[in-house]
Amino acid sequence: MGNCLSHGHSDKTHKSQKPGTTPTASNDHPHPSNASSATTAAPRPPPSTIKPPQKSAPTGPVLGRPMEDIRSVYNIGKELGRGQFGVTHLCTHRSTGEQFACKTIAKRKLVNKEDIEDVRREVQIMHHLTGQPNVVELKGAYEDKHSVHLVMELCAGGELFDRIIAKGHYTERAAASLLRTIVQIVHTCHSMGVVHRDLKPENFLLLNKDENAPLKATDFGLSVFFKQGEVFRDIVGSAYYIAPEVLKRKYGPEVDIWSIGVMLYILLSGVPPFWAESEHGIFNAILRGHIDFTSDPWPNISVGAKDLVRKMLNSDPKQRLTAVQVLNHPWIKEDGEAPDTPLDNAVLNRLKQFRAMNKFKKVALRVIAGCLSEEEIRGLKEMFKSMDTDNSGTITLEELKQGLSKQGTKLSEYEVKQLMEAADADGNGAIDYEEFITATMHMNRMDREEHLYTAFQFFDKDSSGFITTEELEQALVQYGMHDGRDIKDIIAEVDADNDGRINYDEFVAMMRKGNPQENPKKRRDVFM
Repeated sequence: MGNCLSHGHSDKTHKSQKPGTTPTASNDHPHPSNASSATTAAPRPPPSTIKPPQKSAPTGPVLGRPMEDIRSVYNIGKELGRGQFGVTHLCTHRSTGEQFACKTIAKRKLVNKEDIEDVRREVQIMHHLTGQPNVVELKGAYEDKHSVHLVMELCAGGELFDRIIAKGHYTERAAASLLRTIVQIVHTCHSMGVVHRDLKPENFLLLNKDENAPLKATDFGLSVFFKQGEVFRDIVGSAYYIAPEVLKRKYGPEVDIWSIGVMLYILLSGVPPFWAESEHGIFNAILRGHIDFTSDPWPNISVGAKDLVRKMLNSDPKQRLTAVQVLNHPWIKEDGEAPDTPLDNAVLNRLKQFRAMNKFKKVALRVIAGCLSEEEIRGLKEMFKSMDTDNSGTITLEELKQGLSKQGTKLSEYEVKQLMEAADADGNGAIDYEEFITATMHMNRMDREEHLYTAFQFFDKDSSGFITTEELEQALVQYGMHDGRDIKDIIAEVDADNDGRINYDEFVAMMRKGNPQENPKKRRDVFM
């Protein structure tokens, strides 16, 4: 996969930067595509912002693709925040006027291979989590001679931490509501094979200043992909929130639940559960594991809240609640609100979406999947490998069932079979790597003009600017997806002007139809 287009990608905030200072980006990134190398007969070429990469541009050592000047796309404005490794500025897209946050990381501060790998991995993880409503969108990354620039969604409401301080502490109902959102974010990450490893209030930003502003998780600089049973040994995180097993250098994704348990304690009481004058003292307190429920305001806090805190702060990670168990705890549901159901994981949702598509759209997606870079599909690649337990290069029905159930999804045999049949394009009874990527990549890839244009050109073999019945039939046969259904019927579904062929606008309308997507034009004015 991956050399079909050259496009800008989201990257990383360095792990030592103060995460809360980084707001984030949510706009489609107008990165170069090779679409311009094709013939210009199509009725509507991609917008002028899609420029072919300069042949002579040297390859950047961090992102591994041609270096480019961010200022050709964005105006860089006032400083928003500063950390050890980067400075964040307001930036405005030159052609749309939309505002984002741009974090600039000086390359001289990336002193070794690990630092560079951290930057790359954060990009990959944020691409993998793209489209999750409570994860900050990272839409583009640029590298020039001196810096790496990350363009991210602008979260103008500031850090959750600042709001906690302003409030003192939350009511139980408000804390439960907030916790529900935070745990759902973690459930999504874990079900997609990502452990955050640095959860704390500073790493949750509010989209705007409203009382009920959406919460966004940020700073995936310490996040890693994980497989079931994998053990990590490096000590990472922020002192107050580090789980005891991290200090013992033997841990897995359960550390995220511990960190949120610490956050819940702070939400309810205004102080951390493990405190001392020095970092060493804090670590000793964490290892002792004594939780104070006697000081104010704990005598007035419900038994249910204390029960949940205890179960999230269980020193034994095997006994600690999972994200799904937290969401099903009675205290979380006390106000009659169960967790937002269904608690499907992202892969399941994407497979279901894919299943509902017509064959035309599925083949177009296959073409787009072939255009995605390693950065964009690394997370899905990891998920494929973890499901392919016998390393055969394909996922069988049994492996799909096991893989989805490990992520907390209960499905009947029939439902799994339906998903299997949908993803198994060539009908050989197993899902290969390309079929998996095609069926599970996030639909926002279809909102990128250069991807749509490349896919249109794949079908439009004679570059007439139209896809004919013959051209569509040829493409379906090529991918083994011609099921004998009359091609004219498929064309008729998409052919808005009834001329018996598909033009570029009709193709784009089909691709975008039914895709959940936020309209960035409707975003409220943001301010700092």
